[in-house]
Amino acid sequence: MKFSLLNDDFFSRLETLALNLRTDLSGFFGGKHLVSTYGQTVEFADYREYMLGDDIRRIDWNLYSRFEKYYLKLFTDERQMHTRIFLDCSASMGKDNPKKAAYAVAVAAALGFLSVHNMDKVSFKLLKGAACDDPFGTIVGKTSFFKAISELENIAFDGETDLGESVTNCMDVGKGDGLAVVISDFFTESDWRKAVDYLRYMKKQVLLVQVLTPEEADPAYSGRINLIDSESADLTDARNMRLRITRSMQLAYEEALKDMIAELRTFCASRESDFISVRSDHAIEKVLFGELFKVGISG
Repeated sequence: MKFSLLNDDFFSRLETLALNLRTDLSGFFGGKHLVSTYGQTVEFADYREYMLGDDIRRIDWNLYSRFEKYYLKLFTDERQMHTRIFLDCSASMGKDNPKKAAYAVAVAAALGFLSVHNMDKVSFKLLKGAACDDPFGTIVGKTSFFKAISELENIAFDGETDLGESVTNCMDVGKGDGLAVVISDFFTESDWRKAVDYLRYMKKQVLLVQVLTPEEADPAYSGRINLIDSESADLTDARNMRLRITRSMQLAYEEALKDMIAELRTFCASRESDFISVRSDHAIEKVLFGELFKVGISG
């Protein structure tokens, strides 16, 4: 990938942000996410009466001397979130548009950076065909993160991706331990709903991020053009055609895109998941400070 948005200044502007979850975590101790259960931190939360089998080391003997009853001290529980980022690596995501590819990688990198910066874990899942590649494994800490990012910028966007099959075929999806982000343009005939349903079944908080170029979001073509499907290697494919673009066709495309986005947003809402649509000519910071803040994921 020759075009890149990632540099020291880009990451330094993200350091004041954090990723938030609305649901409790079942992950490991040692993170910064407070959950509603009681745990091992030093921050006092409440008392409760001693029950057979409780750890006697947690008995408050000062209260016993006053009330002659055994009470346990309860402390807040902080868990470590695991953010899994599923990146659509199909051709439409950047084979012929390096800026779109770079933007999608930058969104993935930004979300990953927010995770490791806040003592969480992150994994990058690369989706292509019906397969899910996990080239870096679980990343903990900024040193491992930046090493992975330097390689992530070199991934190839090519072919087609079956979002539903590739996500369900992923190893190490985890259960109830954090956030799952799917980054794609969703220009696919595959069943992306299957991916959302599977991730929700695994008790993940789910975010879909749709990445569009300015030309895809607001095309301004006119006259005769050749439409070539970037995911088709066969130039005789029926999806490739020569058309004369009229105003009515532009309006039809705009309506179809609105319907597509509305369907993504409605379906996600029905599954208690989040959806945002972003343009590759908008600053990544605007996405994180604006769109993610609106849905309550960044803060």
